Amino acid sequence: MKQIQLLNKIDKIGTDEFDREKYTLSETAENPCGILVRSSSMHEMDFGDNLLAIARAGAGVNNIPIERCSEKGIVVFNSPGANANGVKELTIAALLISSRNIVGGINWANAQKGQAEVAKLVEKGKSKFAGPELRGKTLGVIGLGAVGGMVANAAYSLGMDVIGCDPYLTVSAAWSLSRAIIRAENYDEIYAKSDYITIHVPSVASTKGLINKETIAKMKDGVRIINLSRDDIVDNADIIEALKSGKVSSYVTDFPTEEVLGVEGIIAIPHLGASTPESEENCAYMAAQQMIDYLENGNIRNSVNYPEIVLPRVTKTRVVVLHKNIPNMLAQISTSLSAANINIESLLSHAKGDNAVSLYETNDEVDSGIIEKILSIPGVRRVMTVH
Repeated sequence: MKQIQLLNKIDKIGTDEFDREKYTLSETAENPCGILVRSSSMHEMDFGDNLLAIARAGAGVNNIPIERCSEKGIVVFNSPGANANGVKELTIAALLISSRNIVGGINWANAQKGQAEVAKLVEKGKSKFAGPELRGKTLGVIGLGAVGGMVANAAYSLGMDVIGCDPYLTVSAAWSLSRAIIRAENYDEIYAKSDYITIHVPSVASTKGLINKETIAKMKDGVRIINLSRDDIVDNADIIEALKSGKVSSYVTDFPTEEVLGVEGIIAIPHLGASTPESEENCAYMAAQQMIDYLENGNIRNSVNYPEIVLPRVTKTRVVVLHKNIPNMLAQISTSLSAANINIESLLSHAKGDNAVSLYETNDEVDSGIIEKILSIPGVRRVMTVH
């Protein structure tokens, strides 16, 4: 029986995907082959030799030690796009509350409780919370993946002019964009032309501190900025300074910190981007499906550290080898199999950066001695057989 550890509450629609005749799921699994996680930090965790896969029910994986997992031959999955609609809807709400000062108006209205002639006070005071409409304004979208593309299309349908930039735009993402979305050549064009800017990129070395004093200086005066991606993409000290000077009119973030709370012009949302029942269900289901397909077939979809590789099952046994992306690996693995009279029916190998996966199909028995021989090849990190 294979053990799956649940580090957080995972929606039932995901856990129900596991066949209970094959798997046991618990929070206290001692030697799991798989871990399902949402927000728990795994950086200090010790990983047993039996751990084959980690699936994150969500898109961001900064709570998982990716490099350590790669070296140990642990495939890390995420769930890109599963919560995209929830984040898209919150982004549209963020555009509105950044522009119309709705939150400030609500707080002011509540403070009038107990006053005489509240209706007259409201009519007199409402002008303090006026703000521009979105229609006819320009929205710059940084990142046009699952979320950014949906935001761009939705904003255009609201009457905004939309320009977007994504150096890594995929063909499938491009097909989902309205033809009315204008493609910016670089982020500087976004900064120069946009009345509103919304950010939808992952937190990686190249995006940390992307919005800072220098990039803000390139923006229009009075720009409104939305960040529902990751906290460290925006330099908080620089955005606070820009708000005080009036360069930035408002900043909406989904990542409250001590530094930004209570700052005039900052609207801090308590990380609600994917906090919808639909998003939680979609992420749990997607994470579970990807883990099961890997554990039972060796197929990899939406891994952040190993390449996508999918091969239909046509033989009795499949040998899955995770290894470094270095020369002569396939020849050495194939030689080890051939030396044991294992006939290779088909072979597929893909690489992603320094990491590679090779799938070998055979109708012959592959015993533990053969597995140990392949594991002894320098550069091989993990060998798994599925039947």
